[in-house]
Amino acid sequence: MNIIIVTERGGTSRALQLSSPWVITGLAGILLMPIITALLVWQLGGSQEPADDSVAALDYEQVWQQSAQDYELGSDYIKEESRVQLEHMTQQLARLQTRLSRLDALGERITELAELSDGEFDFNTEDPGMGGPELPSASGASEGEDVQAVLDRLSARVEDRAQQLQLLEELMLNRKTDADAALDFTPVKTGYISSGFGRRADPITRRIAMHSGLDFAAPQGTPIHAVGAGVVTFAGRRGAYGNMIEISHSGGYKTRYAHAHTFNVKKGDLVRKGEQIATVGSTGRSTGPHLHLEVYRNGKAIDPARFLALK
Repeated sequence: MNIIIVTERGGTSRALQLSSPWVITGLAGILLMPIITALLVWQLGGSQEPADDSVAALDYEQVWQQSAQDYELGSDYIKEESRVQLEHMTQQLARLQTRLSRLDALGERITELAELSDGEFDFNTEDPGMGGPELPSASGASEGEDVQAVLDRLSARVEDRAQQLQLLEELMLNRKTDADAALDFTPVKTGYISSGFGRRADPITRRIAMHSGLDFAAPQGTPIHAVGAGVVTFAGRRGAYGNMIEISHSGGYKTRYAHAHTFNVKKGDLVRKGEQIATVGSTGRSTGPHLHLEVYRNGKAIDPARFLALK
């Protein structure tokens, strides 16, 4: 086979002569090149797929192991959290039991002192009778629920005791208020009743006249005490009463302390039952040192001996 090559310089030409083996070899190479290329591509692609599969399998196994570890860690955290909550509930239960015992003891003591132990208030420290075989708990959750149930019952009992104590406090305060308002305190510690309430022979004129109070003969300077709690509405000189103190009490009551020597209170003062308000004297229309005590209800004189007899 001859190949003629023409050059640009001078228009000369050259001839190449190829023998038949070289021509056949070149044509075979050109025809086999696509097949060789396809084989290389297939070989390369086939060698990569198993690697990808092995990598995918490896990644899946790692993810599974990590998930299992995370689950175990989460389970351990939940168990620890449950244990902490159970311990906290147990401590709270102990505190509630202690508080309930104290409330019961206090309530029983107060009802005894107030003479109210007739069933109106119940501070029984004993739990109601219960029993039965003890079976193992199926899970820690049920144990926590049992503790919570006990906590709820104790909380209800504590709330009940608190309400009873509040009612008991109100009752005692009312009793104390009523006791302070009662006009039953002896106005002088020494001396004696020298003249009673009602009609009598007047000590000065000797004529029969109404005596609207009680006379307590006592040495001058003897302390005079309020027979009940109230407010001082008058403290000064008033005619035949001499130096007099007037106290207003609840329920429309009023008391007067006449012929006093000195005052210990003034108008507007709040006085307690038994508080010293003056001293015995002989001022005004009087034959000697004594206290003249009067008790009024809604403007009408009442025998003070009624109240003093209640003491």
